[in-house]
Amino acid sequence: MEFHRIQTNTVQQIIDAFTEQLLRGSLRPGDQIPTEVELAEHFGVARNTVREAIKILVAMGVLEIRRPVGTFVCQGFSEPMISPLLYGVILGRGDSYDELMDLREIMETGTMLTVIRNAEEEEIATLSTPLVALGEACRREEPSVEEVFLRDDSFHEAVMALAHNRMVERIAATVRTMTHDMRYESVSLMLREGRAEELYQAHEKLYRILCDRDVAAVYEQIRSTYFVPDPETGVRSLSQPREERFCGE
Repeated sequence: MEFHRIQTNTVQQIIDAFTEQLLRGSLRPGDQIPTEVELAEHFGVARNTVREAIKILVAMGVLEIRRPVGTFVCQGFSEPMISPLLYGVILGRGDSYDELMDLREIMETGTMLTVIRNAEEEEIATLSTPLVALGEACRREEPSVEEVFLRDDSFHEAVMALAHNRMVERIAATVRTMTHDMRYESVSLMLREGRAEELYQAHEKLYRILCDRDVAAVYEQIRSTYFVPDPETGVRSLSQPREERFCGE
């Protein structure tokens, strides 16, 4: 492990130096890093600058402090690692409906494909429980938007859990949080138009695709569960070709 002296007294440059060492493999999970005094000497900066950089790397889940032993590189994935990325997505999302829909589509399609690859047959079969609950909510005499939306969310959360990938699960959950309002409005529109059964059937097909591990059908069926406002039909599925979408979607 070799650090170079930096030209300006910046915390970010120290963080970048650690990143470079990790990428090169000079620093590995479980390795102990030099003390603050040693790092300050290596970088040619004040000890306080090193301390601030370490605090940030600890908050990001890259380093961990084990008192009184020292500071070590974390082993494996930790939840804080993904937070900077998630905040970047949230702050950069703007007000673009289309961009949010694209992000949602990418994440949910990727999640489905990951489940097909990673989940056991008996695990996929457990999705029948939240699916049945969604069906019951949709088939009530007067379906409740809140209940149907909750059951819809529960189904997708169960799917995400079967990816067996905490990073995928965390990012997908955040994307669903970001798209909460548009998803709620879609459910509301479907119920107002008396199309609750259609909403359920779209999810039942997703379940069948997972059971059959039908990779080719994932993309189109994911789009068929996205119901959006349409000036002519009131609400429709995004499984229609993109060029047919109107500008205000």
